[in-house]
Amino acid sequence: QVPLVESGGGVVQAGGSLRFSCAASGRRFMTYTMGWFRQRPGKDREFVARIGRGLNITSYADSVRGRFTISRDVARNTLYLQMNSLKPEDTAVYFCAADTMSNGLGYNYWGQGTRVTVSS
Repeated sequence: QVPLVESGGGVVQAGGSLRFSCAASGRRFMTYTMGWFRQRPGKDREFVARIGRGLNITSYADSVRGRFTISRDVARNTLYLQMNSLKPEDTAVYFCAADTMSNGLGYNYWGQGTRVTVSS
């Protein structure tokens, strides 16, 4: 089991910034591929950002590239999502996820989600 606990949600004005944290348990955090997803109102859950294991190569959805930054602190077993220049369309519940198996089956652990509301 790899419990994931997100924090950092809230209400922010458009143009503002916010940082999410996702605390993970387990001693192999650096070997997990980690991701952030979001579910906007009335929409399906969508990919936001990913950080690979080992070399920590990152990738982003087009909608957030250049505004959001995913990172991890191995010493703290924590994943982050720094969000800048927030837009109302970024309003969503954000989830962190872990792929601990690297077997091609995708993320096998999910957090409970944290909500951000971006007001215009």
